[in-house]
Amino acid sequence: MEKTKNSYKKSGVNITLANSFVKHIANISRKNVKKKNGIQNQENIGAFGSTFDISSIKIKDPLIVSCTDGVGTKLDLANRFKKFDTIGIDLVAMCVNDLIVQGAKPLFFLDYMAIDKIILKKVKLILKGITKGCDISGCSLIGGETAEMPGIYIKNNFDLAGFAVGIVSKKKLLVKKKVKDNNIILAIPSNGIHSNGYSLVRSILKKNKISKNLKRELLKPTKIYVNEILKLHQNNLINSAAHITGGGLIENIIRSVPEKLSINIDLSKIKIKKIFKWLKKNNLSDNEMLRTFNCGVGFCLIVDKKNIKKIKKYFKKEYTPYEIGYISKNKKRINLEKNLRW
Repeated sequence: MEKTKNSYKKSGVNITLANSFVKHIANISRKNVKKKNGIQNQENIGAFGSTFDISSIKIKDPLIVSCTDGVGTKLDLANRFKKFDTIGIDLVAMCVNDLIVQGAKPLFFLDYMAIDKIILKKVKLILKGITKGCDISGCSLIGGETAEMPGIYIKNNFDLAGFAVGIVSKKKLLVKKKVKDNNIILAIPSNGIHSNGYSLVRSILKKNKISKNLKRELLKPTKIYVNEILKLHQNNLINSAAHITGGGLIENIIRSVPEKLSINIDLSKIKIKKIFKWLKKNNLSDNEMLRTFNCGVGFCLIVDKKNIKKIKKYFKKEYTPYEIGYISKNKKRINLEKNLRW
């Protein structure tokens, strides 16, 4: 073809490199072809749209549940520390952990990656995390988009977004109306900060030193709770649930409890991880900590007291749920007892 002085590549977009990455994704997809959710998934990578065969899913009166999310400014720390292999786990976790709040089984996931310039080593590591997150949660990565956007993103910067779809029977949908007076609130430990509050974390890091051990904590991936929660739900052991993300513990539990009932939480029972104790030391109030971070609680369950012993059997020791409060008929919507134990 005719050679010209101007080209898309010279403007900063390398289609050949992008196509090479698409082939890499296709190869990973072929190597990981397996039956997930009882379905043999069709090959989608490179097509204009992604397909997913739901004809063999044996769920009566099925409801489709969808969620979308990103990783936020945790991406900046991934860039700063040059660690890209786990940030994709965060992306999947933020979506699938929302699906299971309603009792939905994750089916498939799509990702969107926008970057100033495609560097194959970097984007392959990001994809490695996404595929691992999908494997952990038992869903299929069936498509996505990688956009090279020079001039929009500053050098080396990138953004990630994800979209997950799950399925649940209408009769098995987890809804807050199942919550009753005297139900118990259980806290499931987080894996650390997860993926919320990083704008504040980054602000603190500009002015304060952090030890090497705690520095590693900053990029620990978000815990994926899919396997444990779905097993509990299948055995009718949960009345309601809450994924503790933006807004912290209080604002997320409220979403899962009917307005006529009150939430009572003993803050002194929360098992606070070291990374949150370090953050607290940087002139943050208890209220700010609770509104911004999960403070060590990644997920909450609202259950009948008689089921607590059974529930604990489904978790590894590190993530064993523990009691932090209860539901009552008090007029006050939220009752916070005692203080966080730093």
